[in-house]
Amino acid sequence: MTYTTSPSGADTAPPPAQPGPAAAPGTSGAAVAAPAQAARPRRQRDPFFDNAKYFAILLVVAGHSLANLLNVPMAKGLYIFIYMFHMPLFIVITGYFSRNWTFAGGKARKLITNVGVPYVVFEVAYSLYDWLAGRNELEISLLNPYYLTWFLIALFMWRLSTPVWQQIRWPLAVAVAFALLSYMSNLGGTFDIHRVFGLLPFYVLGLSLRPEHFELLKKPIARPIGALVLAAGLAGSYLVMNHMSRNWIYWKHANFQLGVDNFTGTLMRLGMFACATVFVAAFLSLIPRRRHWFTQLGAYTLYAYLLHGFVTRLLNFTGWWGADWMHTPPGVVIVICGALVVGTFLCSKPVVRSMSWALEPKMTWVFTPLRRPSGSR
Repeated sequence: MTYTTSPSGADTAPPPAQPGPAAAPGTSGAAVAAPAQAARPRRQRDPFFDNAKYFAILLVVAGHSLANLLNVPMAKGLYIFIYMFHMPLFIVITGYFSRNWTFAGGKARKLITNVGVPYVVFEVAYSLYDWLAGRNELEISLLNPYYLTWFLIALFMWRLSTPVWQQIRWPLAVAVAFALLSYMSNLGGTFDIHRVFGLLPFYVLGLSLRPEHFELLKKPIARPIGALVLAAGLAGSYLVMNHMSRNWIYWKHANFQLGVDNFTGTLMRLGMFACATVFVAAFLSLIPRRRHWFTQLGAYTLYAYLLHGFVTRLLNFTGWWGADWMHTPPGVVIVICGALVVGTFLCSKPVVRSMSWALEPKMTWVFTPLRRPSGSR
């Protein structure tokens, strides 16, 4: 679920224009430039990553649906397993496609329109939605992310920090240290800051990865190994689900809030970082490499991420999650199937066309040419 949602040429910037021959007298420069421009190949999106994002958003939607059925052991184990790695997965991919992010070339403007503006829009929309559904007071706070909007403000901060991580000798080690230290203090709830720092290592990991790392996961031997790892992880989730606080998997609470000292909390976090990284690699090893009917949907996972909350909250506000039939193993299966359908539909073209004004607004009228200090060259 990267912030870039455009289906073509969005993940990487086009190669710089190469100088061509000077135009002959009386010849339009455009006539010379046109063949050179036409000859330049257009870089295609790798279907592997769009497939990965599509399946990852299905995990997110399914996980948020299972959150209301945790009295069913089947749902509880699946929920813990999904939450162990579904957001780290998105964040690693986002970091990977942020490797060349700078403040130049209009990327800062795109960060504002495709991340900052959707954060404001959906923070207000969810707050109004919550209020209209029966809350006594209307509370709109851009400093306190509502529900799932925390990811947008976190992504905004991570992107801004990208040039810094690209210049540090050991970026991943520093990021892990920041994350572990953040859980030793009460940083408050502003911007869900514990999540911003706590999940930062996965973003920096993505920044550090190269294409050849993903090629290792595409080898034939990686697929059965990945399947075994995920199966073991799922089994492990069922073993520990009644012996650990679920608050660990939300990545948002300080150590003292979880009732542990900093030493124990640090060991637990290191273990979670390791498990999540292994699960992410195992999940990616199972992703189809070729283009399929769902591949294009992977370019619009941010739509599904931000919109599916209205569906899950509606079922909560109307009391549907309390239906007895849902709180059974067959009911859990039906809910998961429904979540897969909803997640797929929210990535579809009709939804993208109708909601692009909120998630990918143009807003060229907001910006001015880059202001430089007076006297600078």
